[in-house]
Amino acid sequence: MSFQRLRQLYQHWHTTIQPTLVPGLKAVLAFSLTITGLVMAVKQVGWLEPLELRAYDRLVRLRPDQGADPRLLIVAITEEDLQSLRRATPSDQDLATVLGNLQEHRPQVIGLDLYRDVPQPPGNAMLGDRLQDSNIVVITKLSNEGQRSVPPPPNIPPERIGFNDLPIDADGIIRRNLMFASMEGKIYFSFSLRVATQYLRASGIAPKPSSIDATYMQMGDAVFVPLGEDPGGYQHNDAGGYQVLLNYRSNRNIARQVTFTQVLYDQVDPTWIRDKIVLIGTTAVSGKDLFYTPFSASAERNHQMPGVEVHAQKVSQILSAAVDQRPLMWFWADWAENVWILGWAIAGSAFVWRVRHPITLGFGMVRLLVLLSGSCFAILMLQGWVPLVTPMVGMLAAAGTTLTYRAQQAQRQQQMVMTLLGQNTSPEIANALWASRDRLLQSGKLPGQKLVATMLFTDIKDFSTVAEQMTPEALLDWLNEYLEAMTQAIQSHHGIVNKFTGDGLLAVFGVPIPRVSDEEIAQDAYQAVACAMAMGDRLQQLNQDWQQRGLKAVQMRVGIFTGEIVVGSLGGKDRMEYGVIGDSVNIASRLESCAKDRQPDACRVLIAQETLDYLHNAFHVESWGPMALKGKQQLVNVYRVVSHMPTPAIQIAHYVLENEPESSLTQAETKANTVNL
Repeated sequence: MSFQRLRQLYQHWHTTIQPTLVPGLKAVLAFSLTITGLVMAVKQVGWLEPLELRAYDRLVRLRPDQGADPRLLIVAITEEDLQSLRRATPSDQDLATVLGNLQEHRPQVIGLDLYRDVPQPPGNAMLGDRLQDSNIVVITKLSNEGQRSVPPPPNIPPERIGFNDLPIDADGIIRRNLMFASMEGKIYFSFSLRVATQYLRASGIAPKPSSIDATYMQMGDAVFVPLGEDPGGYQHNDAGGYQVLLNYRSNRNIARQVTFTQVLYDQVDPTWIRDKIVLIGTTAVSGKDLFYTPFSASAERNHQMPGVEVHAQKVSQILSAAVDQRPLMWFWADWAENVWILGWAIAGSAFVWRVRHPITLGFGMVRLLVLLSGSCFAILMLQGWVPLVTPMVGMLAAAGTTLTYRAQQAQRQQQMVMTLLGQNTSPEIANALWASRDRLLQSGKLPGQKLVATMLFTDIKDFSTVAEQMTPEALLDWLNEYLEAMTQAIQSHHGIVNKFTGDGLLAVFGVPIPRVSDEEIAQDAYQAVACAMAMGDRLQQLNQDWQQRGLKAVQMRVGIFTGEIVVGSLGGKDRMEYGVIGDSVNIASRLESCAKDRQPDACRVLIAQETLDYLHNAFHVESWGPMALKGKQQLVNVYRVVSHMPTPAIQIAHYVLENEPESSLTQAETKANTVNL
């Protein structure tokens, strides 16, 4: 990288980035920290939990389906089975027959998700004998919130009894797997845990305290870390018992299914049963054993999942964690979630701070939201659940706060700019100034900066004589008419009216955006001189109008000088103005007032050598020689600007008119245009 390029980069950093970096960083951090604190307070109240749970459900539905667990078989008691049996529930005899048919094909575990606290004759004794098989697990229901408990079938040892109670969230959806429960000092195993433990016993895997924490359960290499009160998107989770987040394997394809009557009549392939876990339960709507899951919102029909399938999901989760090394769902600590939320708040605030264009801002915010959602989904694919809605709210709130602050700041800056520069700027300069306001405006002021500009002073000759002939009211109207015409000329030539001095004014060309090249400085000098010539033309028009109205025609003087000045805010917070300071300003003023008796035309325009050097023969000038200006020890070379130098096309036209007097003006213009082409 060349030294020149390094210098350009440093200048860009020093003049553009550095002035806005520190205040911008402070503002972004302040907004982000404040919004994060407010969002965390709202989260603590629990207002965001419903949205977090819905977002979690949406991400779960986006995950690829892992398909059926080959270790499981579901024997479903369907509506057709009940119609065929002509019963609301299978009889004990039919159930015993089904269990016997299954046992002939040597399943490893049979889980019976059916209550049998009330005999369903015939065959009660037959079923009682069959339930003594050591590989059969039955269910019970624990009492909860005034509901009575349902006891298991009699004479079944405790190690083959599990409760089938399902923890349901406030919105009616099952997202948790309750593995243990404690009542009256007694520990109960869940139905799914009993089934999974029975299956894993053949592999030598059994529940044991974890080496990480003795209060955690470990099976194989999997440590089942219990949920706290606010894991993931939960804020006030019912953490009773030993719960883990239910990691659904599949939507509707958790395991191969056969019907109760198929098994009853021994119409099932034996290989589907051998060494498998067989779960028997009701899938019929009339059984009222249906539950909402994260998949319910997207289901076109059958919005609810049968309880036996939910238990199959839980069994599969335990087996996959203990044997297949499928990770269990994990969560961040509170401090990590807070950093996560703060990070996205900073991202939203910083983006709004740096971007101004509304379309770019809108698309950028959408991309940030997509990035946040994609990050949460990617983490969920790694079996982690981190908040989505909370950081999204934090990011949008921080972005909105920053946007509001920027709008208020922009309004204050605009008021400051207009206070300093007034309305007397051209649209081009106003746009350039506004685009660079962050760099130019610091602490509500325009900091002083040294630059090269061209100053233009004007004054009306013998203004006192004119003023004596008018009433104050008429004089004010007449003066405003004059100054308005001069101001329009300045604006059309991209200058700024810095101040009015009674019957005169000071205009500056080349501020407030610094000119860094000779070409730009030359352009400012040209515009200033061209503006002075335009002022002369407008003064002639005014004089004609004034004379028709019985007013006296006037003359004006203009002084122009190009040189170094310092510009910036002058004054205090109660009163400020845009100050232009430097010896160059004084020289321009002295040029306007020197040799007042020499007034060759209605608008006398005097410039110094420093301005003439930038004009490149664009104007015809008359040298007045070295002159002593008031307050200056050295002589200044002074020139009077007579007129614009004609362009080549105009010169040719003049030549044609002079040498071909019979030619029409149209012919001359045609030849001139031809030369231009």
